[in-house]
Amino acid sequence: MKVLGLTGSIGMGKSTAARMLKRLRVPVHDSDATVHRLLSRGGGAVQHIEREFPGSVRDGAVDRAALGAIVFRDTTALRRLEAILHPLVQRSQRRFLACCAARRVPVAVLDIPLLYETGAERRVDAVIVVTAPPTIQRARVLARPGMTPEKLAGILSRQMPDREKRRRADFVVASSLGRAHTLRGLRRIVTLARNMPGRHWPPRSFTPLRARPTHARNRPRH
Repeated sequence: MKVLGLTGSIGMGKSTAARMLKRLRVPVHDSDATVHRLLSRGGGAVQHIEREFPGSVRDGAVDRAALGAIVFRDTTALRRLEAILHPLVQRSQRRFLACCAARRVPVAVLDIPLLYETGAERRVDAVIVVTAPPTIQRARVLARPGMTPEKLAGILSRQMPDREKRRRADFVVASSLGRAHTLRGLRRIVTLARNMPGRHWPPRSFTPLRARPTHARNRPRH
């Protein structure tokens, strides 16, 4: 199985690209959605975050605004938060890939916003970077509710520059030339990926789940 990493700086159109890949019948693991579940009521990160950041949990769920206020300008606090979340997200990714491998899916995608920043490129066979001109990026992001130039600057300061992501990428997809252009580019990448060597999945230790034999289920009991 070939594993592609999908990434791009904020406002570049990565989420749209992920939806298009799903339209192309490629399974996609959404790291942002996983984090949201981990922070929600009953999520796997809630208790860890309550211990590490007292007062950031309300009614059984992480108050993302309160947590954001703690880590926004504090690099040490942000690293502590990442030390909680990243292993849990990677565990979810492994479960996703195991399911894909068991189904003999030819290509699977890990949507990871901070792919290069966290070294996740070492866990995929190739990387797709979604990009757009800075003016379009800025306009998209500032149109989001609650976003300010200060918040945008803070987010960008923690992300690798777009030009460096494009330099490292195996595939670059422009999201500013229309949806049809983006979809064509992604379809071409998926076609190429099917013929790439898969280096990571399944790992040697992987044993796919097998259904119990029908004859065993139907055997009469005595």
